[in-house]
Amino acid sequence: MASDLGRLFLVRHGETEWSATGRHTGRTDVPLNDRGTAQAQALAGTFADLTLTRPLVISSPRARALDTAALAGLTVDRVWDDLQEWDYGDYEGLTTPQIRRTVPDWTVFTRPCPGGETAAQVRERADRVLEVALGAVADQDVVLVGHGHFSRALLARWVQLPVTEGSRFAMAAAGVAELGFEHGVRQIASLGRTPLAVAR
Repeated sequence: MASDLGRLFLVRHGETEWSATGRHTGRTDVPLNDRGTAQAQALAGTFADLTLTRPLVISSPRARALDTAALAGLTVDRVWDDLQEWDYGDYEGLTTPQIRRTVPDWTVFTRPCPGGETAAQVRERADRVLEVALGAVADQDVVLVGHGHFSRALLARWVQLPVTEGSRFAMAAAGVAELGFEHGVRQIASLGRTPLAVAR
């Protein structure tokens, strides 16, 4: 970003038993597992190296996100439902191979989630989050603590792509992405930064 602006970071929560096994975890409040706790603790070093300036920290209301922020040494200023994970509806708790037994080639980005959110609804949430973040980053660093698929939707919308293009980005457990600008053009300044001590 320009030198007179703060920085904008996305953080995915640490590993849970469901995320470790590929189970879609939207509104279910699954806690961090031991590895996820270690990942979140290691993030404290990552953010110490980044030397945040008066950070505004906004978190999903899910415990796995709030615990990740706390273990990383971040003080959450706002808990916001708009940072929740994609609502998978009837597919909550299922893995992609399980879903594909009845819906071949399914992905959350390309096929509906019965009883859950549409890509259009996720886009609306992502755009609201980015609008707030852009307003705040004029004065301070901003950290958004959330989830895998929704962070990938934010990445896609940041570079002005459809939410469905979130499939082209990765966001590992306890991953950190930095969003920025170059010559006025939105860019992903870094993607996939993880605490090396506990990275796979």
